[in-house]
Amino acid sequence: MSESLVQKLSSLEAELHQPTVRRNGARIRNLLHPDFEEVGRSGCLYDREAIVAALLDEADGSTTAITADSYIATDLGPGVALLTYRSALRQQGGLLTRHTLRSSIWVMVGGEWQLRYHQGTAAAEVW
Repeated sequence: MSESLVQKLSSLEAELHQPTVRRNGARIRNLLHPDFEEVGRSGCLYDREAIVAALLDEADGSTTAITADSYIATDLGPGVALLTYRSALRQQGGLLTRHTLRSSIWVMVGGEWQLRYHQGTAAAEVW
């Protein structure tokens, strides 16, 4: 997979980790496909509106910083790509918690990438 696709998709994914984006309903809806679904670390299934509402509820600014690395993009076909990576929450003082392996399926819609499916799986401490 080309480095540019990895860079593009990881950049879009990282936007969703930023508090300013997480508080911007219009930007979240632009990034998430209308049929978006997520299976969270908890094993629960969420639709687009549930995720938008949850992210907007973080608007108090208390969101812990998300750190991510080891991005890999795989071309699944024309306009469809799988992005996998690791993430954790960075607590004050730098301690990493809630280590998670993540998979995202991105689709090209109208010339723009949108997140169609996301899954987070609890992982052992990997850093």
